[in-house]
Amino acid sequence: MNYAIIAAGEGSRLSDEGIKVPKPLVEINGMPMIKRLLDAFERAGANKISIIINESITEVKDYIESLNYDFQLGIKVKSTPSSMHSLFEMKNLIGNEAFCLCTVDTVFKESEFSSFIEFAEKQNDKDAVMAVTSFVDDEKPLFIKINNDKIIAFADEKADSQYVSGGIYYFKPIIWKVLDQSVASGNQRMRNFQRDLLKAELNIGFYEFSKIIDVDHADDIKTAESFINTNN
Repeated sequence: MNYAIIAAGEGSRLSDEGIKVPKPLVEINGMPMIKRLLDAFERAGANKISIIINESITEVKDYIESLNYDFQLGIKVKSTPSSMHSLFEMKNLIGNEAFCLCTVDTVFKESEFSSFIEFAEKQNDKDAVMAVTSFVDDEKPLFIKINNDKIIAFADEKADSQYVSGGIYYFKPIIWKVLDQSVASGNQRMRNFQRDLLKAELNIGFYEFSKIIDVDHADDIKTAESFINTNN
């Protein structure tokens, strides 16, 4: 199983609130967020992990390269305008296999993540599977509309949506063609790429997590630590 991490953001909101450590190196329970993901992916059986990092934050690359893992590690150093563009830039690193993608600031229970991977790999009729949660943590959440076992729409407003996107994705290689077209059309946001997947009539499944925390603000660090330290 291949994995990918988007860590190309500047973390400007954290910096403005007094957190001067680069976002991927912000610690949750004493462990940098980037290492927390790498360790979780290793335990989930990672064969290869691809990472994109901001070219202006050299200490992140230095930190990653100081770690010892058995899996293949590919690093792309490039600043991008969005998560969608970060994924686009990692295309050659990731290759033509199914993979799991996370943003570096995504905090989840590892037991739920393992179940997500196990579930996603069994969905032979799906082109992608996305993590969803009813817990709204994001300032501008992407709301998910479902029908039976499929996602049928992505919305910026709640309306009749039960879930929001959790920022964890399982993609099959068929998504690359759609991503190429989405970038070429001038789309600037990950959520618009996700909408393009539906327009292309790809089948997108979902898996529910109890909570997923996005660490965008200083207060989110304590929230994430409290969440990880609870048993439910």
